[in-house]
Amino acid sequence: MGDLFEMGFDNRKAVLGAAHVEAAWENADAFNRPVQKLVTEYCWGAVWGDERLPFKTRSMLNIAMLTALNQHHELAVHVRGALNNGVTRDEIQAVLLQALVYCGAPAALAAFRTASTAIAEWETAQDPPSREPRG
Repeated sequence: MGDLFEMGFDNRKAVLGAAHVEAAWENADAFNRPVQKLVTEYCWGAVWGDERLPFKTRSMLNIAMLTALNQHHELAVHVRGALNNGVTRDEIQAVLLQALVYCGAPAALAAFRTASTAIAEWETAQDPPSREPRG
């Protein structure tokens, strides 16, 4: 497809996980494939490919901006991505507390609920329960 697309696809997989990104691309149809291509090239290739900010910083910025916009589905995706990028639970909490002051309590409270669920899901995926062999 092109260098920008390939870089974006790689960046997107590094942050959000290969399974999530590959499923989004494979499930795209003729109607929404152009938006998937643009997001991959420009958001994940041109912007996330700009090395002036590390992925960890970009993740914290996204958490704040998505909180301000009340975009809970995308917030959950980016909380999990932030954890993949080394952002800690404490750092996510600090970002959301700052968002409370600048974006308002209702937005931050909703973001805390979304983030709590996303963190729990991410932690479960990192350490799935062991299964004891049956007797």
